[in-house]
Amino acid sequence: MNVAITGGGGFLGRRLADLLLTRPEVGRIRLVDSSPIAPFAEDGRIERMQANLTTPGAAAGVVDGADVIFHLAAVVSGQAEAEFDLGMGVNLDATRSLLEAARQSRRTPRFVFASSLAVFGPPLPEIVTDETAVHPRSSYGVQKAIGELLVSDFGRRGFVDGRAVRLPTVCVRPGRPNAAASSFVSGIIREPLSGLGANCPVGPDLELWLSSPKTAVANLAHAAFIPGGSLGENRILNLPGITVSVGQMIACLEQTAGKEASARITFTPDASVNRIVSSWPARFDVSRALALGFSRDPDFGNLIADYLESGAAKTRQP
Repeated sequence: MNVAITGGGGFLGRRLADLLLTRPEVGRIRLVDSSPIAPFAEDGRIERMQANLTTPGAAAGVVDGADVIFHLAAVVSGQAEAEFDLGMGVNLDATRSLLEAARQSRRTPRFVFASSLAVFGPPLPEIVTDETAVHPRSSYGVQKAIGELLVSDFGRRGFVDGRAVRLPTVCVRPGRPNAAASSFVSGIIREPLSGLGANCPVGPDLELWLSSPKTAVANLAHAAFIPGGSLGENRILNLPGITVSVGQMIACLEQTAGKEASARITFTPDASVNRIVSSWPARFDVSRALALGFSRDPDFGNLIADYLESGAAKTRQP
């Protein structure tokens, strides 16, 4: 089974590749990114490919020979809002190009599309389900919602074996802050653990739907190996997460690293960030996903432990 991963140079793509290398049925893994991909695995099955998916013809090289395609590449929420054309090009046009290239390959590959809870927006029910209508309140959410529909239609037509999975906000992400509206969610944990200050642009009562990177990657891999018949006609599903308020996150940080860590967090409101993230739901019924074998973190402490165990905190000392 040959695999292609777009966004393969990102931390989720690299973790996903590491996990897939442990599966005996997986053959070649083609990592695709718009930037050069640094070597990270001494394994001859890894193939690194630099490609801009908005370039005509690039998608054909990505899907060539692939039995499974993980489409993780995206412009993040805040950047997609600030740079409309870029977001449309990467988050929408590139998705369609990949699907079209898969159709032309005539292989009917499994196509796992990494979507987002950003497809939802007010008005929201108390509990969101897989059947809840989408009302995105950001360009990023709109682009992801359209991508879901494209994957569903290409799947309905038999061009791909599609599955669109809506990821919770992934926390704690390693590295430095990015342009995502949700960047602070990792920042208010990651930076204080490294002795750095962090600003929180929203209030402590805001609730979020979260997943650790470890669980998110495990669920992405699981999505590719579920038989299509088990999914039924609705190939779009919400992945499991946990509901945590910002205040609860900070309290957990304090329990883990002491008051000196939580004291490094300041609160300066940002209306543009708050408008986007407060439109996202924080409570889901994921009974369907759990019945299909997807997993979720037990509590927020597990998300902090996953970050510390990864060793990423040691690289961010002031």
